[in-house]
Amino acid sequence: MKSHLPLILLVLLQAVCAVFFVTDILATIIGVRAAPISWQTRELLEVGAALGLILGVALGWIAYRRSMQRTQAAEQSLKRMQGAFQDHLESRFRQWRLTPAEHEVALFSLKGFSVDEIAALRQTSPGTVKAQSNAIYRKAGVGSRAQLLSLFIEDLMEEEPAEASDDQSAA
Repeated sequence: MKSHLPLILLVLLQAVCAVFFVTDILATIIGVRAAPISWQTRELLEVGAALGLILGVALGWIAYRRSMQRTQAAEQSLKRMQGAFQDHLESRFRQWRLTPAEHEVALFSLKGFSVDEIAALRQTSPGTVKAQSNAIYRKAGVGSRAQLLSLFIEDLMEEEPAEASDDQSAA
């Protein structure tokens, strides 16, 4: 809420300035004036309201640019994380010594494709995909697709990925 306060104040300032101009115009059209004021005071009010609207536009532009910069930074961070996760997958697959076919089946499995869908994509039989899946599970030391996926989820939740600590202990 604290970071949104300047934007809320900005919108309120613009609303007050806009209401001032609209009510002034409507009062002139209808012919209703509350109390006569000097033209100098009226001009100062109009200049103040106009400056408020100009300030609102300028600060709105700054807020927009900051928002776009944060969005861009978040997108870049996501791309780096996706790349790091892809590198982590590849590292695990090399560590398990998966064949190219097993590698492909493992990727499809982790993406959530069913055995039949993987077989159709790879133009093989479901039995072949099941055999390759079992080989993957054996090499990874798990018993199912859910356990295979949980290995990678656990790695994401750890501060230091498992293969990095394995590499350090081997050294």
